[in-house]
Amino acid sequence: MNSDTRTAPLACAPRTPALMVQGTCSNAGKSILAAAFCRIFLQDGLRVAPFKAQNMALNSCVTPDGLEMGRAQAVQAAACRLDPDVRMNPVLLKPCSDVGSQVIVMGRPVGVMRVRQYVDYKPQARDAAFATYDSLAAEHDVMVIEGAGSPAEINLKAHDIVNMAMARHAGARVLLVGDIDRGGVFAALVGTMELLEGWERDHVAGYLLNKFRGDASLLDPALDFMQQRTGRPVLGVVPYLRDLGLPEEDSVTFKEGLPGLRDGVAAEGGSEEPGTGPGSLPDILLDIVLVDLPHISNFTDVDALRGEPDVRLRVARTPADLPAPDGRMPDAVILPGSKNTTGDLRTLRASGMADALARLASDPDGPVVAGICAGLQMLGLCVADPLGLEGGGSEQGLGLLPVRTELAAEKTLRRTTGVHPRSGLPVAGYEIRHGITVAAEGGEGGGTGPGRGGAAFPFLLREDGGPLGWGTHGGRVWGTSLHGVFDADGFRRHFLDGLRTRRGLAPLGRVVASYSLDPALDRLADAVRAAVDMDAIYDMLHLRPGRV
Repeated sequence: MNSDTRTAPLACAPRTPALMVQGTCSNAGKSILAAAFCRIFLQDGLRVAPFKAQNMALNSCVTPDGLEMGRAQAVQAAACRLDPDVRMNPVLLKPCSDVGSQVIVMGRPVGVMRVRQYVDYKPQARDAAFATYDSLAAEHDVMVIEGAGSPAEINLKAHDIVNMAMARHAGARVLLVGDIDRGGVFAALVGTMELLEGWERDHVAGYLLNKFRGDASLLDPALDFMQQRTGRPVLGVVPYLRDLGLPEEDSVTFKEGLPGLRDGVAAEGGSEEPGTGPGSLPDILLDIVLVDLPHISNFTDVDALRGEPDVRLRVARTPADLPAPDGRMPDAVILPGSKNTTGDLRTLRASGMADALARLASDPDGPVVAGICAGLQMLGLCVADPLGLEGGGSEQGLGLLPVRTELAAEKTLRRTTGVHPRSGLPVAGYEIRHGITVAAEGGEGGGTGPGRGGAAFPFLLREDGGPLGWGTHGGRVWGTSLHGVFDADGFRRHFLDGLRTRRGLAPLGRVVASYSLDPALDRLADAVRAAVDMDAIYDMLHLRPGRV
């Protein structure tokens, strides 16, 4: 490839100017950069909306009208100060095994499909994606579109609906993003361009280098080479942005360790208790452990905890990971959501984590054990799957809560508000589940764990008075179906102050950290604006700030 392959005029002008962020690989930072451009355009006075034709992710949310969409597009909607709209992510794939996914179209599940089944279904998914894009784009001045994976995956291009096929439909100008932190970024960019067809290269307007550490001026020779070799400029070098305070899209980063943590110790974003010095840091941080699961979903439920100054949040994959480096047991253990509850239950049992959690729950001085959605179901006596949604049969739970769950055909999708009865504090979030969980008859425990901690009591209540979660052992073991339960500042601080009291620390007694994405999105936009040639981007879109 040489400079003769400079951008040619597109066949037709886009109906609505569209900037598309594609990448050389997964986890290059497409979602975060798309959110940044959404906020920049909003700051500049434009009506902007996000779009991703097809998202494969286990983090999702519920729209105001009770439909399910990817969490990343909900964050991008927040960057535009819009409510989540299922048109922003018309096709969502939620993997439930290595070879199959639940396929959600326009916010509703249409079935669980293996790869070849979904390929056959793709024309219908494409039609839905293109039609909803047209509907959404007609209402806005500019669109920010996110691709998926890499546009150069030649085994997938024949039935692509999310990368260059989407760019062609929208007439989008594409920024190709490379992750310079992982190395080989220039080979990845040039190689991607080499594997694109001519019409696909015509859509590529330039490159962004993401996650750069160091002096960007040292890159000048390489940037000049990229212009000469491919005829496209590098339009920005975005620094490695730490502790953004924004949800991760999928589990790639999570599996490598929670952002902002190194070896279980608070990193640059961590802070000590007010009035204490660095020397006392290990003694005053509350130690909260999130249990990893093979099919973990909605792990963003713990994001709000990461922003608290007295919290250290870390991941445990085996029983050996549960104690802190100093040997102390954690103050709380959280079982998150899962897209395959019965399969992950079997994993917990095989790894020894089920027995370890049972021992912790049986110790009166042990940690709080909490479960969210599938985590609640796992803490119970059993999970029945009469319809075969996860393979069929019945799986014994951990026996830590006297409740039973049955997986139902109809998926519950709703935004929910409620209250924590013991404190009177409000909570709010959303429910995404197939399971129907009820207190066991008599409220007695059983199974393999100490479920005999007494009758289950409603830990959270919906506005209508119905149970939104259950607790036992005096509230030391509890679970809820409410995603986002920790997002409410008052309830989160109440939970943490309870842990502090159990630890012998004085409660802070007040909200010290407000969980809001808006300031984080402004910080992100400021950093990306400073690193990117926005004048060039406005020129390529034939836009000017504040007007079309």
